[in-house]
Amino acid sequence: MKLNFYNLRFSEYNKKLFNIILFLFLSTSVFVDAQKAQRIAYIDMEYILENVPEYMEAQNTLDAKVTKWRSKLDELSRYIEKIKTDLANERAILTNDLILDKEDEITLKQEELRRLESLYFGPNGDMFLLRKQLVKPIQDQVFNSIEGIVKKQKYDFVFDKSSDLVMLYSNKKYDISEFILNEIVRERKIKVNEEKRQQKSALSKEKSEKQNKVLRDREALRKKKEEERKARQKKSEEIRKKRIADIEEKKRILREKKEAIKKKNNLEQDNN
Repeated sequence: MKLNFYNLRFSEYNKKLFNIILFLFLSTSVFVDAQKAQRIAYIDMEYILENVPEYMEAQNTLDAKVTKWRSKLDELSRYIEKIKTDLANERAILTNDLILDKEDEITLKQEELRRLESLYFGPNGDMFLLRKQLVKPIQDQVFNSIEGIVKKQKYDFVFDKSSDLVMLYSNKKYDISEFILNEIVRERKIKVNEEKRQQKSALSKEKSEKQNKVLRDREALRKKKEEERKARQKKSEEIRKKRIADIEEKKRILREKKEAIKKKNNLEQDNN
């Protein structure tokens, strides 16, 4: 099943032809499957989209762009009309060269106007691309919600009340527009909750990374202090050993001096 959400505009002939075909199709379906009750519902697409905030924001953005583009085209069109009027009023007093220059300018401006019209509103123009970019994702979202409810409720036919399909009578109990809106709201809440969960997870991860960084910094600082302590201890030990060595050396020198004096005294005694 695929539904068309764009505002289709049929000619009167096509409307009549479409209604005849639809009537024959429904009649045939009921006749062929008379024992099975056909489940039929309808929606009001305009009502649904008007109650989807994202759609209204996208439509307002698109309308603002269209207004800006039309203003630019209108301004250029007025300028062209002014040149034409000036040329008509001044043609009698202008030289042929000046007349040709103004006619060339008019031609160039008209070509520019047609180019801009095609650029803005052509089949693949800016309006088409912007509508596709802004509106189509929301329409797809609405379609997915409709499709989910249609499959869940097992509807055989779903019509759009706001399209050019002529509905001579519609019973409100077959209107499932509110169900569609509720489904869209539910999906939006799920999406928002998922985004919050991901954001919370990201913040938790960021917090965890910060905590790990703090722990790593603390451990690095502890190791640095431990290394500095060991370096100071080693230096103190070296100073202590050097001091002991100096003392032992002084003691050795003193002993040698004493022994030398003692030997000298003994030699003097022997000589006497």
